[in-house]
Amino acid sequence: MIDPARLPAPPRANQISHSYERHGRTVTDDYAWLKDAGYPQVTDEAVLSYLKEENAYFEAAMAPVRPLVDTLFAEMKGRMKEDDSSVPRKDGEWLYWWAFQTGAQYRCWWRRRADGSGGDEVLLDEVSEAEGHDYFRLGALSVSPDGRLLAWTADASGAERFTLRIRDLATAGDIETVSEIVNGGVVWGTGSDIVAYTEVNDNWRTFRARAHTLGSDAAGDPTLYEETADIGFNVHLGRTHDRRWIIVGTNDHETSELRLLPADDLTAEPLLVSPRQAKRQYSIDSAHEKLWILTNDDHVNFRLASADPAAPGDWTTVIAGSDSVYLRGVTSFARHLVVEERVDGLDQVRLRTYDGDGHRVAFPEASYTAGLGTNPEFDTPDYRIGYASMVTPGTVYDYDPDAKTLAVRKVREVPSGYDAALYATERLMIPTRDGKNVPVSIVYRKGFEKTARAPLYLYAYGAYGFAFPPGFSADRLSLLDRGWACAIAHIRGGDDLGYGWYLDGKAEARWNTFHDFSDAAKGLVEAGFASPGRIAIQGGSAGGELMGVVANTDPELWGAIVADVPFVDVLNTMQDESLPLTPGEWPEWGNPITDPAAFDLIASYSPYDNVAAQNYPPMLITGGLNDPRVTYWEPAKWAARLRSVKTDANPLLLKINMGAGHGGKSGRYEAITEKAEAYAFMIEALGT
Repeated sequence: MIDPARLPAPPRANQISHSYERHGRTVTDDYAWLKDAGYPQVTDEAVLSYLKEENAYFEAAMAPVRPLVDTLFAEMKGRMKEDDSSVPRKDGEWLYWWAFQTGAQYRCWWRRRADGSGGDEVLLDEVSEAEGHDYFRLGALSVSPDGRLLAWTADASGAERFTLRIRDLATAGDIETVSEIVNGGVVWGTGSDIVAYTEVNDNWRTFRARAHTLGSDAAGDPTLYEETADIGFNVHLGRTHDRRWIIVGTNDHETSELRLLPADDLTAEPLLVSPRQAKRQYSIDSAHEKLWILTNDDHVNFRLASADPAAPGDWTTVIAGSDSVYLRGVTSFARHLVVEERVDGLDQVRLRTYDGDGHRVAFPEASYTAGLGTNPEFDTPDYRIGYASMVTPGTVYDYDPDAKTLAVRKVREVPSGYDAALYATERLMIPTRDGKNVPVSIVYRKGFEKTARAPLYLYAYGAYGFAFPPGFSADRLSLLDRGWACAIAHIRGGDDLGYGWYLDGKAEARWNTFHDFSDAAKGLVEAGFASPGRIAIQGGSAGGELMGVVANTDPELWGAIVADVPFVDVLNTMQDESLPLTPGEWPEWGNPITDPAAFDLIASYSPYDNVAAQNYPPMLITGGLNDPRVTYWEPAKWAARLRSVKTDANPLLLKINMGAGHGGKSGRYEAITEKAEAYAFMIEALGT
């Protein structure tokens, strides 16, 4: 048990008076010094010393529960198929797949000829590439159209600046290093002698797309497009499914603009599809001499339109927008347009012929998550689909559109054993204080008793229109088998119930997200799944912001809080346009620099600015020194202020990964180690 009375005194960060004024309001920030003035380099010895003290305190506090961490790790590892592999998928003359070797932290990527001639060939061995690095993350991986070359990117620090290399697959050696500041996808031209990529600037914004001709000096690579009109926009690359066009896009969180380049001529002048219009989004695919465009220009849940490439901005409606059907994506194949939809919060996959006939894929359960899987070929006899539910492990299907049947290609194995019949899942609709109904997905082991002492784990995200799926988690079994119920609150800010559900939780409507979460928790208490103080909650990044807000507003509800890389210094970050993401985030949160109302709104909920002299539950906070998304000083400042103000003696732990970024440590075993630490912290806090 973590007993603060048995621990050394927790670290206490110095308070150095610092304040500023904006819109006639004064903001006090006595921990501003924790942001190293030389960032992104962090060399200030006072800063590093404090972070190391916090890490040492974390280790000391967790020492008594290390046996539980080890037990949980062993359980999670035992459910992991160590020699796991993906289902091979055909792309031209080759079948491609990845595989783990037993004991390996990283994947190896493979291929073999589809006709059965020859043997298996290694494309890239992540284990070898990660050797000697404390951190390794593979980014893009793209084989040239002629099959001879591999363009690949990797990040060896967690700072999300990837190095782009070109590998000769015949010799397994890299022949060129193109750029060391790449982020995003890489796309080959048709001729296999030119590759397009996007680069980041000093503020970590993907500001331009370039094209590299093999054998040329990369310093002279021409720019395909550079974003100069709006510093909040980021540039990205894609390719239409028929491989006719390279897509060069630029966007922020609510507005997009696309250009097209012929895949066989990247030197051509990019074709502007339609000029950006504020708050209008659109995406594109191509088939049968038409562009297929998904856009929210006349309905919040999007419509599907078509256009002639000769007049790309003249859009004709194919599927009208609907209040009940949320159109989320479209992929054009030779025989069908495959439209990914959501109805009443439930994923749907619709196949539509180019003559207008169509049907939806029928799935076997009433509540699930599903979507298109890996489908590289334009002309394919079947469609690969991914599927899971709260009780059904991840399943790979191939769907036959003629027979309308799903063929199971793979079900995630749980080597230590798993019987779905032992578990039950429910979907509740919980009313909120403003009259909405929030869906909550919940799973528990059959026999779960609804008592006042029942432990409940509750998770949510609630931002950027990301719907947290009600999928399967083998790790979660460690809680379920200890008598916990586990729930996901599908709160506003995500797009679970349509794009309007997202809009109702962003910017000026942001408080709805926080209220939804607390109201969902109270509804679960009323339904008998827990009682106040018996709910452990977790969220990361923007979900960590959520954790920070509800820690301030409803501390009595929670028995433990785990906040991973939490975005908690919202007011200060949204006023610092030198930071990597700030300008691009203004559409999501509001711009407190220019808008007094946005300033006041953010100031009303920003977790760091609203820490109060009150009791808080046990809290575990994590961060990453190299994280460019939520900078390390956000969790550090928040923990420091909590320590100085809170009135309880409950444990407050801060763990900063000194060699990692936003996703925590790399490697599959490192990931479950951190999951085991979080679960152990919650189990100990709730005394289960």
